[in-house]
Amino acid sequence: MKQQKYIDDLNEIKEMMNKSSKFISLSGLSGISAGIIALAGAYFAWINIYSETGYQNFDRALLSWEQLIQLIGIGVITLLLAVGFGIFFTRLKTKKTKQNIWDSQTKILLINLLIPLLSGGVFCLLILLKGYIGLIAPLTLIFYGLALVNASKYTLTEVRSLGILEIILGLIATYFIGYGLIFWCIGFGILHIVYGIIMEVKYKS
Repeated sequence: MKQQKYIDDLNEIKEMMNKSSKFISLSGLSGISAGIIALAGAYFAWINIYSETGYQNFDRALLSWEQLIQLIGIGVITLLLAVGFGIFFTRLKTKKTKQNIWDSQTKILLINLLIPLLSGGVFCLLILLKGYIGLIAPLTLIFYGLALVNASKYTLTEVRSLGILEIILGLIATYFIGYGLIFWCIGFGILHIVYGIIMEVKYKS
C-alpha cells in the first residue's frame, strides 16, 4: 500500500511539473476549426486566383496588383479567423480547467512559434512578389512545420508530430510544384482536423 502511495505521489508531482513547464491548454476544437477555415480559404484562393493562372502547368506567373491583393487578403482573413477561433476555444478550455491562458509558458511558446512563422511569412511574400506563386503553398507548409517543431518542446508532444508531417508534406509539394494547393488543403485543412479530433478524444478538451 505504501509503495503504491509513493508511486501515486510521484505521478502527481510529475503532472504538476509538466503543467508548470508546458502550455497544455490547447483545444482540439481549435485544430478542427483551423482546418475547416483553411479549406474555405483554399477554395476562395482557387476560384479567385489559381484557376486563372494555370494551376497545373505554371512555374512563374506574375500576378496583377488586384490578384496579389486578393491572395494576400484571403491569406490574412484565413489566418485571423483561425487564430481567433483558436483563442476562443482555448479560453473555453482554460476556464474549465481553471488555468491561466496568458503566463510565462504561453509567452515562451509564442516566441518560439512566431520566429519561424514571421521569417517564413516575409520570405513567402518576397517570393510571391517575384511571381513564383507555385512555391507559396510548399514554403508555407515547411515554415509552419518548422514553427510547430520549434514550439513543441513547450507544449503537447502531438504538436511536434504535426509539425514533422507538415514539413514532409511541404517537401513533397515542392516536387509536385503544380499541385501545391492540394497539398496545402491536406496540410492546413485535413491534418488540422484529424489532429483536432485526436486531441479531443485523447485529452477530452
